[in-house]
Amino acid sequence: MGCPISASAQKPAADTLEEIALVNLTDKQRELIMDSWKCIQQDITRAGIILFVRLFESHPECKEVFFEFRGVDDVEMLRVNKELRAHGLRVMSFIEKSVARLHEPERLEKLAFDLGRKHYNYNAIPKYFMYVMPEFIRAIGPSLKDGLTPELEDAWKALFQYLTGMMRQGFHEEARRHTVSSTVPDRNLKDI
Repeated sequence: MGCPISASAQKPAADTLEEIALVNLTDKQRELIMDSWKCIQQDITRAGIILFVRLFESHPECKEVFFEFRGVDDVEMLRVNKELRAHGLRVMSFIEKSVARLHEPERLEKLAFDLGRKHYNYNAIPKYFMYVMPEFIRAIGPSLKDGLTPELEDAWKALFQYLTGMMRQGFHEEARRHTVSSTVPDRNLKDI
């Protein structure tokens, strides 16, 4: 994991929600992500719990999306909460599936796009998606110890930018679908 990574990882040129975020992970970045995932998955439950506890500490407004956690302010109660554990595992499972599809861009795109569509129905607005990335980086630190190099962190960030970009696309596609069918009340998508 000590090999250098190209510092020229492509980032989306524009930050508009209508554009699909493109990521050009190098083969070395893919390798770094896949190798690091082997270590991360050894303690996947713990990483998922850490991710969400830290997310709720840094962005308490995200708790409003989860009925089970809305009234829970005690961090220790969150750490032992079965629903939080289950959701953390679902998120980590999504990341695991994403890692497994790094060499299958069409399947990876569909996975993230479909998850974004589901999040429309959960009222989990797209600006919350990017909040997960820094907490994920912090959550995997204990599993990787000194292996969390700046190059590896950049590779994970590039992957998350792509995934959250595709999720935003899926969210907005679902919002348009609902708006056209008029099956749900209007939502102010400008604030998302």
